[in-house]
This record gives sequence, C-alpha cells and structure tokens, in this order.
Amino acid sequence: MSAELVCALDDLVEGQAALAEVGGKKVAMVRLSDGSVHAVEDECSHGSVSLSEGEVSGCSLECWLHGSKFDLLTGAPLTPPATAAILVYPVTIEAGDVYVDVTAPTNV
Repeated sequence: MSAELVCALDDLVEGQAALAEVGGKKVAMVRLSDGSVHAVEDECSHGSVSLSEGEVSGCSLECWLHGSKFDLLTGAPLTPPATAAILVYPVTIEAGDVYVDVTAPTNV
C-alpha cells in the first residue's frame, strides 16, 4: 500500500466534503458523523464536475450539478442520471492523520 498523508483528521468537517489532491488525483474526502472517513474520486461519472462541492447525506455524496448520489462505501450510483460508479480509495487513520491510497481503489 502506498498511502499518502492527506490531512489531519481534525481538518475534516463532519458531514461535509473536502477536496484533496493525492498522487496527482483529485479526491473528495468525507468524514461522517460515526467518525468514519471516506475517499472517492472527485469527478461525477455523469457530469464530469467536482463531487467535493456536493452535499453529504447519510453515507452518500450528491453531485451539485444534476443530483446524482453516490454510495461512499461502494462508489455505486444511487440515483440517476449517473449510471457508472466512481472510484473508492482506501483510507487509513494513524495518530490523528488521514492517509489515502489512490493506487488501489477498493471497488475495481
């Protein structure tokens, strides 16, 4: 695993998406109310816009442009118009720091 340091856990606001660049890729980072942290591809598979500007609802991230929702665990589209999944990246938290590995998506 070649995980890269992204940020401190405390830098992520619960229930909001944040943009990060990891290994030259744009990643949407989400910290949920249960304390879990998720990292997904930042580009909507339907509209090619930034998902980190979207809304978090439960364990999903909604694209701000056309309203497609994606499951943060699987990357699967939950609502149209998106029909293709987005990539989900493994997240590790060590000593209060968040690490993401963009070389090994978990849903490919």
